[in-house]
Amino acid sequence: MKTTGIAILNWNGLALLQTYLPSVVENSTDADVYVIDNASTDASISWISENYPTVRIIQNNENLGYAGGYNQGLKHIKNPIVVLLNSDVAVSPNWLAALEHTFETYPNMAACQPKIKDHKKPTHFEYAGAAGGFIDRLGYPFCKGRIFSNLEADNGQYNTDDRIFWASGACFAVRLEKFWEVGGLDQDFFAHMEEIDLSWRLQNAGYEIRLCHQAEVFHLGGGTLKSFNPKKTFLNFRNSLFCLAKNLPSKNVPGSIFTRLVLDGLAGIKFILQFKVVHCFAIIHAHFSFYGHLPKMLRKRTKKAHVPATQLGAMQKLIVWQHYGLQKKKFNQLNFQPKFEKLP
Repeated sequence: MKTTGIAILNWNGLALLQTYLPSVVENSTDADVYVIDNASTDASISWISENYPTVRIIQNNENLGYAGGYNQGLKHIKNPIVVLLNSDVAVSPNWLAALEHTFETYPNMAACQPKIKDHKKPTHFEYAGAAGGFIDRLGYPFCKGRIFSNLEADNGQYNTDDRIFWASGACFAVRLEKFWEVGGLDQDFFAHMEEIDLSWRLQNAGYEIRLCHQAEVFHLGGGTLKSFNPKKTFLNFRNSLFCLAKNLPSKNVPGSIFTRLVLDGLAGIKFILQFKVVHCFAIIHAHFSFYGHLPKMLRKRTKKAHVPATQLGAMQKLIVWQHYGLQKKKFNQLNFQPKFEKLP
């Protein structure tokens, strides 16, 4: 068995597999490559079998989403390190060796991500992870190289394997033992932001998350849900609240949720002014869904969910104000020095 397994989740993604799987197979000869299929009805599985017989196929009986699909599929994988790789990602020649070297260098690191760049504009970072993810104290995500929709060019400004708060689900490399130790991905998320929740739980358990800057991958983005899809708006807003309820210290949950209610309401008003009323309704739906799930989310809290997020690399300042109020477009303009305190 090889050290690393690469797990690609697929659902009716024949066109994406035809475009991106060749680079994965070609540049990952030292890894086992798996495709976890979420009950596709297209010809993707037969195409893989005919063209890439070395790729191992794991078939789920239904579409379980990102979280459920991976949880079910990873039960059949035993490699010590597994890379959860989106089906719309092309990889570079030395990406795998760089990731494995980072795991060897940092034994307390549970997960990492490469630099994620835009397949359509390779000089720039891509939205889903860029050079490593962070959140502010209210759970709003941003990245080195990406604040909201503002994407930076990669000029080597983030070429250090620094600790980050969350690693991107577009290319999430994790020690499989640690993945299962904290319970895997939360299937109630279905899709979007479950990697932030997983990263947060791994940190609460005392492990590190890092960037591997020497590895680069190129992400198409929006392969499953386009940015203008209101379902994506619903999942992002709701699942962000899930993260807060599950992982913040208990005393911080009520105030944070109330403040988010106000700020998310302002976001809804902004959508209305932009004539995107369906997205406003998606935010309202997200909050009602969250409140319906709140008792369940609170039951999922662990004894380790007691550390302030700002001690795990979250930003005390509000990224909404920093970006929209103070017009800070780049990560380095935030004057943000993450604090990572050793847990007891």
